[in-house]
Amino acid sequence: MVTERLSIEGHLLDDHTLSKVLDNLNERGIRFHVRKFRVGEFTGHPSLIELQLTAPDEAMMREALEACHPFGAEFDRADAELVEADLDGVLPEGFYSTTNFQTHVRIDRQWVEVENLEMDCGIRVWADGSDWRAETCAMHAVRKGDRLVVGYGGVRVSPEIEDDEDGDEDFRFMSNEISTERPKSRLIALAVSAIKTAKAANRKVLLVGGPAIIHSGCSSVLAGLIQDGWVDILFAGNALAAHDIEASMMGTSLGVDLQSGKSGPHGHTHHLRCINRVRRAGSIAQAVADGTIPSGVMRTCVDQGIPFVLCGSIRDDGPLPDVITDNVKAQDEMRKHIGGVGVALMVATTLHSVATGNILPASVKTFCVDSDADTVIKLTDRGTHQAVGIVTDCEFFLKELASQLREG
Repeated sequence: MVTERLSIEGHLLDDHTLSKVLDNLNERGIRFHVRKFRVGEFTGHPSLIELQLTAPDEAMMREALEACHPFGAEFDRADAELVEADLDGVLPEGFYSTTNFQTHVRIDRQWVEVENLEMDCGIRVWADGSDWRAETCAMHAVRKGDRLVVGYGGVRVSPEIEDDEDGDEDFRFMSNEISTERPKSRLIALAVSAIKTAKAANRKVLLVGGPAIIHSGCSSVLAGLIQDGWVDILFAGNALAAHDIEASMMGTSLGVDLQSGKSGPHGHTHHLRCINRVRRAGSIAQAVADGTIPSGVMRTCVDQGIPFVLCGSIRDDGPLPDVITDNVKAQDEMRKHIGGVGVALMVATTLHSVATGNILPASVKTFCVDSDADTVIKLTDRGTHQAVGIVTDCEFFLKELASQLREG
């Protein structure tokens, strides 16, 4: 089967142009799907229609397009330009830089869907038997001899989220505005609905968390969400894991007693002592196995077989033995878990939210939770336009989320 996209703009209804085009397609056995139809509201205002065409072969498609051309139909029939990389880790000059929207490239007169959508990458193309395949390729992953797309010809981007199988217009509406005055419970209910829909469709829920989750006393709440099967993957840094383990071992976070709110003597050293014990065990999993970590988020992840990726930073204490200190390797490890994610919850972490947003397709329903609206604004400014911003503290969000999920 051959697919093509066709668009026509003009007085489609007044001049019966649209009916003539559709008659042409029907006569030639071309199937069509209306992707967009905008009717001119006033006399003299043009209408616009975009059609997705499907034909049994290239010859029939060519004949149909030529028949539609006199009616003002526009279509792109040029293949994408491919250039071989001449160095490892270097994209060809003029490479096509990707967005996180659904993308196709035209190769050998066929539109090929780009796999593993991610913004700010190149597009690598290769032959898979008699078929062509394409995928996003991060700059550091380029290998000499890879064929990559150069320029903009033969590339088609669909800004609409086509993977929105539940037709949730409410989600799209809520992602258009960021404000501290929006109804928090309503937004959380939207997140609950998205999570349930994702789980029903066998898609995964990713939580990206910062240490404020632990400082606010919500370690047990997040552990409960993982225990109950609502969270499938955890992305975090050294701090969330270290303070969760501190809370588990000593009942404190940053040395502050989570029950009394008071700081005990030498409390500022608690997280260091806990990190040291886990390093002696060799890994978080081993520290769980030998009883060193009795409870908490990290223990629940290990017990439930939930994958976690801990990405390090220059300011980390220790760090814990599971923390990946090479940021490029950490990013690649995160990419391994993105496939199949339907919902991403980004809670109280600016840098991890932006980093994760950069590798998510736009079809993933994303909720960014922070007490500071700037975190949400930074995320959307850097390309994660689908994010719904919930400006509130993480304790309220997680407890309300857990409550609404339990009620359901």
